[in-house]
Amino acid sequence: MARSMLLISRQAPWAGPAAREALDLALAGGAFDLPLSLLFLDDGVLQLTSGQQPQQLQQKDLGANLQALPLFGIEQLYASQRSLTERGLQHAELGLPVQRLDDDEVRQLLASHDLLVTL
Repeated sequence: MARSMLLISRQAPWAGPAAREALDLALAGGAFDLPLSLLFLDDGVLQLTSGQQPQQLQQKDLGANLQALPLFGIEQLYASQRSLTERGLQHAELGLPVQRLDDDEVRQLLASHDLLVTL
């Protein structure tokens, strides 16, 4: 039986390799049809903002990887409403459709998966 995995992305897109590694892991899991969900938490929600200009920081754009998630069968995308609110992000600023979860829903999501991976 396949085990469900929740990948938790907590890092800003420009704060180091963790954000890219989380997306690479998600895409690899999707390519092998693993039951995978992705939760953007803390500074990880900053990955969701559209119109980023990573070239100014000599970083690669994660936008294409984010847009490819549904193509790889990863449609269970979540974001912490608290994290979005704390960073002043509105729904219209997000470049990817995610289900926004309150703190109780985040706890339920964590409990509903067999494996948790945080990057």
